[in-house]
Amino acid sequence: MQFSENWLRTMVDPKMTSDELAHLLTMSGLEVEEVEAVAPPFSNVVVAEVLEVAKHPNADRLNVCKVNVGTGTLLNIVCGAPNVRAGMKAICAMAGAILPPGADGKPFAIKVGELRGVESQGMMCSAKELKLSEESSGLMELPEDAPVGQNIRDYLALNDLKFTIKLTPNKADCLSVLGVAREVSALTGTPLTLPQTRSVPVNGSEILPVKISAPDLCGRFSGRVIRGLNARAATPDWIKQRLERSGQRPLSALVDISNYVMLELGRPSHVFDMDKIHGALDVRWGKKGESLKLLNGNTVDVDDWVGVIADDKELESLAGIMGGDSTSVTLETTNIYLEAAFWWPNAIQGRARRFNFSTDAAHRFERGVDFATTVEHIERITALIVEICGTVDTVVSPIDDQIVNVPLPKAVTLRTARAQQVIGVPITDAMVADIFTRLGLPFTQEPGLFAVTAPTYRFDIEIEEDLIEEVARVYGFENIPALPPVAASQMIIAPENTRSLFAVRHQLADLGYQEVVNMSFVDSAWETDFSDNTDQIKLVNPIASQMNVMRSSLIGSLVANVRYNLNRKAGRVRAFEVGAIFRRNAQALDGPLSVAGFDQPKRVAGIAYGPALDEQWSLKSAPVDYFDVKADVEALFAPRTLRFVKTAHPALHPGRSAVIELDGKEIGFIGELHPRWLQKYDLPQAPVLFELDAIALQQRSVPKYEEISKFPGATRDLAFVVKNTVAAQDLLDAFAAKLQVNPAGKIVQAIVLFDEYRGKGIEPDEKSLAFRFGLQDTQTTLQDDVVEGVMKALAASAQQKHDAKLRS
Repeated sequence: MQFSENWLRTMVDPKMTSDELAHLLTMSGLEVEEVEAVAPPFSNVVVAEVLEVAKHPNADRLNVCKVNVGTGTLLNIVCGAPNVRAGMKAICAMAGAILPPGADGKPFAIKVGELRGVESQGMMCSAKELKLSEESSGLMELPEDAPVGQNIRDYLALNDLKFTIKLTPNKADCLSVLGVAREVSALTGTPLTLPQTRSVPVNGSEILPVKISAPDLCGRFSGRVIRGLNARAATPDWIKQRLERSGQRPLSALVDISNYVMLELGRPSHVFDMDKIHGALDVRWGKKGESLKLLNGNTVDVDDWVGVIADDKELESLAGIMGGDSTSVTLETTNIYLEAAFWWPNAIQGRARRFNFSTDAAHRFERGVDFATTVEHIERITALIVEICGTVDTVVSPIDDQIVNVPLPKAVTLRTARAQQVIGVPITDAMVADIFTRLGLPFTQEPGLFAVTAPTYRFDIEIEEDLIEEVARVYGFENIPALPPVAASQMIIAPENTRSLFAVRHQLADLGYQEVVNMSFVDSAWETDFSDNTDQIKLVNPIASQMNVMRSSLIGSLVANVRYNLNRKAGRVRAFEVGAIFRRNAQALDGPLSVAGFDQPKRVAGIAYGPALDEQWSLKSAPVDYFDVKADVEALFAPRTLRFVKTAHPALHPGRSAVIELDGKEIGFIGELHPRWLQKYDLPQAPVLFELDAIALQQRSVPKYEEISKFPGATRDLAFVVKNTVAAQDLLDAFAAKLQVNPAGKIVQAIVLFDEYRGKGIEPDEKSLAFRFGLQDTQTTLQDDVVEGVMKALAASAQQKHDAKLRS
């Protein structure tokens, strides 16, 4: 929001400097981002009148001028401007003037000198030479009534400053000079002078029929027909000046007046060319297949998510965003329809961004504009239009005001004790009452309790905290002391059987993986390919067309990370990500960290591509395989034991993938990427990846003391011949089941598969699996008969459950 300080001071003029005013606004929550002078410093420059113009005797492109600067003596000035003429009012820098720096960065001093043999006692100036404009086609011409000899800084109000404030979305009431003036008045106690609004006499009876078909889009619609205007009338300089210093470019009188009142009062309005409207207007939601050419030249397609104003033939405007080209006013316009409406903020939010542009109107309407003053604002615009563009034939019709659905007043309560607790200063009822009165917030009061009904221009006051913020702002943030907390501090110890995700990250980094952070929204093709997800969670307004759904797995992003690195000649990639995935769940309810209808569990995923080890002279290079990554996953959960069960997964190789189970519960998966995706995503080698439930990974066993045995241990090896279809895990499960029921099973401390053999001496449909058993007793020396008994029981269990034969 940019505005002129002089304009602000016409409504409220506190006795403080510009710097103090900027500080006051910033400390009240209206951050002043920039304070810029409207013109650079220069001196001894005045309004002048050119009395005579004669050709320079020694130069074809120069003129010799007699100039009156109000000193009683005419100045002789040589001038090369093409538009200089006798009788014009212009700007003159007299001898001794200091002008803004030129290309060399040094101030330019004006002296009496000679140009081609003719004395010049000053310089006639263009706007560009005074740094008032970037363009210049000659002298800056002034109005005929400009007083000769007056300092040009005073005449053009060039000692003004442009304030640029950065507003938070809740402060829509300050998107106008009046809104900022209200704040300054409340903060300083300076009286507020409202813009004068006078009602123009009505001398017509024409009413344009308007139907509001969408009350959820438009709650109030006010309009007026005005005929017999002169659209070619010049916009007054004072309006142009205020528009330019607010960042607006003057266009034409009718448009400039509408923009001026928007900046003054905060209400966007629209001026239609009445002669281009076909029949009646209908305020409704758009229909699929409709399109509209806008004032900016773009043609947009609309649907039932976008509000429009339509006539009997075509669309005329995007509701609350931008008018249509077909009914735009021009210099030929004589009859207009003036409209001011209340658009529901949630019916405007996001619509302009959908079409990749933003407008001042949408910026205000999507935050909330006063619904109670549409008629008053039409009267204000009408008065200016009639004053500037009116003719003897001007006919002003009555205002047609339709109210169908406006916000209902709702009282918000504030507890003085609560405000004191939150702000941290002694707040009294009298202080709160004074602040609310200064802010213009109507309230009823009981001891320690206020019930506030927000004014119609304050859409940001909905809960008690909003009122506490108002009290704190007016009290002054800088007046709130910085005190240490007085509450007792108590360290909350995390449970011993959990670890943080930061610890998991560090462990993965220790294993050689680098963390990546990816977007939670991904390409829908990834969801289809890697998760076989047919019920995808689509985004209403994606930031890019290829990032249009929420991810249900981290795999797609990690594969993209590998491809990105391969394209940049990185041959070995180890990456991991910790992040949320998103799944539909009709049973999920709203909560502090949950959304109804959706689950958002945390997952930890990793991917390994390229050689298993960095290149070195002592080992041959070998590609990373399933077992390398499986070892990393086991290290993450150690000392807990995982179970890997062969599975089919849409993203993984059908013969080289497994579900990971912990304590009988599925917690993730691991495997090589499926060959079809290697081809589609152009990967020369299969990466190995895993995805784990973060909560399961955070759980850990609390270490407990176990006596170290004083007695020697023993090892025994058993090799079994089994069918190829029997997995090593099947035998391990059989051993575990037997040891649980065998009284002597406690002496078996570890079982490790150390060899798998296929080939000579073994049938083609068989394989040999060799296991090493570690045995030890903490209470006594191992006895051979006990050891042999246990080993025979294990062998028998394998033979009974899986037809395993001992290999000799």
